[in-house]
Amino acid sequence: MAINIVLLEPEIPQNTGNIARSCAATGARLHLIGPLGFSISDRHLKRAGLDYWNQVDIRYYDDWKQFTRQREAGLLFFASTKGIRTYAEPEYPEDCFLVFGPETRGLPESLLLENSRQCIRIPMLGGIRSLNLSNSVAVILYEALRQHGFSGLDTHGRLSGMSEG
Repeated sequence: MAINIVLLEPEIPQNTGNIARSCAATGARLHLIGPLGFSISDRHLKRAGLDYWNQVDIRYYDDWKQFTRQREAGLLFFASTKGIRTYAEPEYPEDCFLVFGPETRGLPESLLLENSRQCIRIPMLGGIRSLNLSNSVAVILYEALRQHGFSGLDTHGRLSGMSEG
């Protein structure tokens, strides 16, 4: 299973680092679309991703046009507070792309209008602008993984001192 996380023009290195760590933990691919609001060598980015960077399949694109030309086939879902469906409503194919916008402004309205049937949102109280980007990615990513039975992921933890049975 290869879910794809797409960050369009991410601005905060710590968020991208946390998202990279989530991708490492789940086997999701990370697509970074520029311009980025930070350098790939940023120490905050590296620290947030800990020592998982070599376990993340990261692909870089200069802009949205390059991404649309080079990406593999797969259904795109656009996460936005303006989405018309909750993230729990769609069925996520194994090769889907979960697209997230920049932290301070979200995905461009023109992109949302062109893809309105594929726009999803995380429910929250009125008056709240949005959730943290890395939290939003985790919520939606794990819903897609849940729909596929967490295929390939370790679902059984072990407490020390506890016998199996």
